[in-house]
Amino acid sequence: TASVAVAGILAALRITKNKLSNHVFVFQGAGEAAMGIAHLLVMALEKEGVPKAEATKKIWMVDSKGLIVKGRSHLNHEKEMFAQDHPEVKSLEEVVRLVKPTAIIGVAAIAGAFTEQILKDMASFHERPIIFALSNPTSKAECTAEKCYQVTEGRGIFASGSPFKSVTLDDGRTLIPGQGNNAYVFPGVALGIIAGGIRHIPDEIFLLTAEQIAQEVSEQHLSQGRLYPPLSTIRDVSLRIAIKVLDFAYKHNLASNYPEPKDKEAFIRSLVYTPDYDSFTLDNYTWPKEAMNIQ
Repeated sequence: TASVAVAGILAALRITKNKLSNHVFVFQGAGEAAMGIAHLLVMALEKEGVPKAEATKKIWMVDSKGLIVKGRSHLNHEKEMFAQDHPEVKSLEEVVRLVKPTAIIGVAAIAGAFTEQILKDMASFHERPIIFALSNPTSKAECTAEKCYQVTEGRGIFASGSPFKSVTLDDGRTLIPGQGNNAYVFPGVALGIIAGGIRHIPDEIFLLTAEQIAQEVSEQHLSQGRLYPPLSTIRDVSLRIAIKVLDFAYKHNLASNYPEPKDKEAFIRSLVYTPDYDSFTLDNYTWPKEAMNIQ
């Protein structure tokens, strides 16, 4: 989940035309999914050269009790890491109004959490606000694609955890919302791990996977509102992810399968499952003459 969410954010940067360090994130939810995404974002920010302490200040989290701030009682270690030095704020709407984030990410399965007011505020704060309604199923989505696009006049960069149909705006544009599906991550990562005999899987593997998925999104896809490549290309996407994972494993002494393959792409391709069956019949077969006689 973290990898595919960060992939969407990295793809969105190609639309906003700036760096990850220029963004501020507000999370609706502070559970495992939110923490996973937040930690991977911190890693990506550190890769950009942002110190960890500064990176965590760019991530604001709202749970059932409101904004997670320093001094609030009963915070676990994970939440303490992202606790902000700020007065307590109870509602998500107020947090968005005060923080003015460039991106809001919903992972609390609270239907309609991204209210019309929140979407209006996001559109007023930024030319291209990032709005990720990642909760499943569709009935639990923080907002629909149609609502996001209509309220933001098509400027919202939207991704969801549930499938949504394309949306045609009043100006005639048709936008295709991206679905952040874990299917983009698992096949390629698993193939790379098996190919290299990787026994310890560091978080860096999931960050490089996110980077690769983001690279797979074409300019045409971005112009349509897509933040992920079409699922019809998942086989090729998974292949390239596996190659990246395998290369990383050998460079960082994580692989246990030796010798290291010289041609990693060919090696990976040799392991890819194909549903085709080998033919055991002759290509050409001549019927015996006696079999041709009509009885």
